[in-house]
Amino acid sequence: MPGTFTPFQPLPESDILFYEGLHGGVVTQDCDVAKHVDLLIGMVPIVNLEWIQKIIRDTHDRGHTHEKVMDSIVRSMDDYINYITPQFSRTHINFQRVPTVDTSNPFSAKDIPSLDESFVVIRFRGISAADFPYYLQMIEGSFMSRINTLVVPGGKMKLAMELILMPLIRNIIEKKRQAHHQLSDPR
Repeated sequence: MPGTFTPFQPLPESDILFYEGLHGGVVTQDCDVAKHVDLLIGMVPIVNLEWIQKIIRDTHDRGHTHEKVMDSIVRSMDDYINYITPQFSRTHINFQRVPTVDTSNPFSAKDIPSLDESFVVIRFRGISAADFPYYLQMIEGSFMSRINTLVVPGGKMKLAMELILMPLIRNIIEKKRQAHHQLSDPR
């Protein structure tokens, strides 16, 4: 059911498990998903952009009325404040899309700003392997806004994700394989 979690269950052994969803880093009194995650990535549109995306998706693709979607946004605010947004303080990397066009009234927007009408703010936490000089060299139009924050043109988000995430994922897989090898052959 929407708004609930499926019970935990054993998963087949694999080198990597990729999960996409709203609760990859959730922590409650009963559950701490974040402690099980090797690399927690947040995909974070600013709130007005998130609402524009939801309104357009739910009215066009799901057939909901504009009023029903607005009611849904209002009803979800408590969960959004208490469960969704705190997860972005636990992430290793956040990719936050920030439009460069007016999104001041998401309830009257007619379209979703494109990637080319956006910047992506990429915040790093606890990632010692971040190679900012390399990212700046490879991603045209990028700049540092803080010591741990890279900003890239929205159209370069895919490139930024590849440059940043692929080495991190390879490193996680290699460490897991080395640990597995040491357990199976403890000389």
